[in-house]
Amino acid sequence: MFHVKQCCETTYTGEFFCLTFLLRNVRNPSIVSRETLYVPNTMSQVLLFYFSFKKSKNEPPNVSRGTLKRHPDSSIMAVPTMGGTTSIMKIVAIANQKGGVGKTTTAVNLSACLAEQGKRVLLVDADPQGNSTSGLGMRKEGDESSIYDVLINDVSVDDATKDTMIETLKLLPAHIALAGAEVELVNMMAREQVLKRALHATTQKYDYIFIDCPPSLGLLTLNALTAANTLLVPIQCEFYALEGLSLLMNTVKLVRKSLNPELDVEGVVLTMFDSRTNLSMQVVEEVKKFFKNKVYDTIIPRSVRLGEAPSFGLPISRYAPGSAGATAYDSLASEMIAKEGK
Repeated sequence: MFHVKQCCETTYTGEFFCLTFLLRNVRNPSIVSRETLYVPNTMSQVLLFYFSFKKSKNEPPNVSRGTLKRHPDSSIMAVPTMGGTTSIMKIVAIANQKGGVGKTTTAVNLSACLAEQGKRVLLVDADPQGNSTSGLGMRKEGDESSIYDVLINDVSVDDATKDTMIETLKLLPAHIALAGAEVELVNMMAREQVLKRALHATTQKYDYIFIDCPPSLGLLTLNALTAANTLLVPIQCEFYALEGLSLLMNTVKLVRKSLNPELDVEGVVLTMFDSRTNLSMQVVEEVKKFFKNKVYDTIIPRSVRLGEAPSFGLPISRYAPGSAGATAYDSLASEMIAKEGK
């Protein structure tokens, strides 16, 4: 078995060298399994594109420096597709180890609003509480495949993904068994990269993959940060908003150093804003001082409707369209699209 290791640095030159080496030397792509692709984020889709092409054609694709176009965000590779267009997949971990900050609310509603604006979105529920799963109207119990099976039982992401009420929004659900996944991951080789390999093996094309992380910094969160291009941090506009953020940022630095050098902070979303209180305004000011231009202009208000929507298994855009919460998340989705230039 030919093992493709991290044979290059995550640079434009390194990517081109690695791909060129494979085109010249791997004559039988069937001997390379997807499980052996321990490569940088930016290479994974290129390699999968190449091997998929080889299964249906006798000749390798005509790859030159000109066909490897980098997205303006340097952490994302624009991969050439069969039709000559480019496919960009952005993987965003939504994390904050402090609970109750609107993390899952943001994961569900931002995913839904992006999908309703025509983007192809996969929401990965990596939180054992399974609130993103129930928030989209699905059960957290049962025999159907879930992210637990992807991490532990080698089930593919494609086989475990479920449709939702929005056509272009898919869900990789969490079941109660995920609570024991960290114990089972401990003894695995490259245990922090299991989710990364699984996501990059998907045959589906997504514009965004969001990973709803648990409110902790364990192996599930490390898997998410290793798989992601960027990190989105929800912060509630309350007194303890910045509590623990230094620990999260230190974890990001460690992940960059050891596991994922391309991990970037996508931005900060301020949630649970109450315009009636001076405290909320003070928190906004402090967060902007700390994160500067990383803070999104859109601020999510405190809303009864946002709190009610999960109990009906609906995103806010379907439960209360036109409400303040729905308008805010739709605006956040538009801001994210504009930021990416998509």
